[in-house]
Amino acid sequence: MSVPPGVQDTEDDRAAGPATRQDPAGPPMDLLPVATGRRTRAAALELLRPDRLMAVRAGLVLVAATAVGLLMQPLLGRIVDLVAEGLNDAGSVAPSALTLPVVLLAVVALTQGAATAWGMGLVAKLGESVLARLRERFVERALTLPADRLERAGAGDLTSRVTADVARVSEAVRSALPELARSGLTIVLTLIALAVLDWRFLLAALLAAPVQAWTARWYVRKAVPLYARQRIATGAQQQQLLESIGGAGTVRAHLLEDEHTERVAGRSREAVGLNLRGIRLILGFYGRLHIAEYTGLVAVLFAGLVLVREDAVSVGTATAAALYFHNLFGPVNAALALLDDAQSATAGLARLVGVTDLPETADVPAARRARTAEIVAVRGVGHSYDAKTAVLHDVDLALHEGEHVALVGTSGAGKSTLARILAGVQPPTSGEVSMPGRTDGRPAAVLVSQELHVFSGTLAEDLRLARPGASDDELRAALATVDALSWAEALPQGLATEVGEGAHSLDAAKAQQLALARLVLADPLLAVLDEATAEAGSAGARVLERSAAAALDGRTALIVAHRLTQAASADRVVVLAHGRVVESGPHAQLKDAGGPYAALWAAWSGKRA
Repeated sequence: MSVPPGVQDTEDDRAAGPATRQDPAGPPMDLLPVATGRRTRAAALELLRPDRLMAVRAGLVLVAATAVGLLMQPLLGRIVDLVAEGLNDAGSVAPSALTLPVVLLAVVALTQGAATAWGMGLVAKLGESVLARLRERFVERALTLPADRLERAGAGDLTSRVTADVARVSEAVRSALPELARSGLTIVLTLIALAVLDWRFLLAALLAAPVQAWTARWYVRKAVPLYARQRIATGAQQQQLLESIGGAGTVRAHLLEDEHTERVAGRSREAVGLNLRGIRLILGFYGRLHIAEYTGLVAVLFAGLVLVREDAVSVGTATAAALYFHNLFGPVNAALALLDDAQSATAGLARLVGVTDLPETADVPAARRARTAEIVAVRGVGHSYDAKTAVLHDVDLALHEGEHVALVGTSGAGKSTLARILAGVQPPTSGEVSMPGRTDGRPAAVLVSQELHVFSGTLAEDLRLARPGASDDELRAALATVDALSWAEALPQGLATEVGEGAHSLDAAKAQQLALARLVLADPLLAVLDEATAEAGSAGARVLERSAAAALDGRTALIVAHRLTQAASADRVVVLAHGRVVESGPHAQLKDAGGPYAALWAAWSGKRA
């Protein structure tokens, strides 16, 4: 497991690496990497650099607001002195003597409030800009991660980073960062003000510092590894939930409900136990802070008593010093308490930076996607998901312009892996895939798989994911191509109908037609269909096959055939067995050749009969 950021100074310099979680029910999960403390801090500065002028401006405004606010205590001290002098001299205080200090108090309060609001607004704007930049980098890198890397890490690891870690960093940026900035400035300027009143007040106040420093060190030493473990435990919990719920049918079929319930409960107990440890840690943290507060306040009051007796300072000055120190309770407690949010957010940020720092060539030691004048050429491609068992072996394949090639083979032959490699979703571990580049901004290859997804938003927005600038007429033309325009226009608001989760529901066939319409709009050089009609069921399969045929008309296509009728209508059939190409040729030739394809065709034809 990689070292959590900031546990010890000596660990900060270690290279980030993937964490490993041992699952008692299976092999260890190869989690996505976590950045070191040093790299996390460097990444935060990189994110802040484009807005450094805004950061300076926000800092100056907050300094001014805090400095103005520190005039409050001397004014209150002046009022105390005026009252004391009046009582000593005349037995009463003239109201006119207090008018100026009271008016100045009101002016100070209004000025500080306005300046603080302005400064906090600038800090919030700065934080949102940095947060948006972080999200963009994370999503951009996460969407380009090799599929096998995500499979090794498990869906729960990436999901927890996208949800829990992003949420924790967002919360810290929106609330903790502005408050921490204001509290830090208040502490520094208040200590300076105490020294201006009398240096002995500052010494008395600093008696609280050792207790506070020891408390902070004690908390950080325990909190950083605890929060890192919490993040991993949350990812493990989500992974187990995804596996158990996603495979609910299989779990019930094999009567494994109790076993999977216990697995989920075990993951949940671990996460709850770590959260309870965090609560106990925070309670101990606040208890130690209260000791520091009382120590410092007693010291400042005693110093004031001694100095007033020696006529070194007035009663008003001693009052101002006590008020200054009392005014430190809130900022000091807030700054130290925000260590809780800061450490939790740091742990989340380290997990996000671990993903954004993954190199573009990760897990692709010997492969490259070249750009040549050929349509599609696969030369010597091999692939392995675990560096032990090869899924593809030295595959050579060429696709000519406008050609439809059907890829067939038994389960586990490597069809989907080869399809993902050709689509650019999964880089091969060896060999080369080449195809011509495009200068019009459209993709070279697009994959349409059996994994259906309808994005939340209007139907038009869902379609425009493939071509953002497409007009409504172009959207309707794409839908008409795949025979989906009639049901699309029959929706309550037509193309403006909200679809996706929590909105208008589309069945599997319509969702797949929507994916095919996006393929038409994207207009790639190569279309890759990975059993794209497999989820529709027999009733919708024929409709989807017609839609797929229309979407592929006139373009180069690789089709992972779920039904051999797709292979029969293709220009060429390529048969994969154990990760190797064992046959290639037209359907009519192969079905009578007595080879592997003939056996598949005979078995499939007999099953249909």
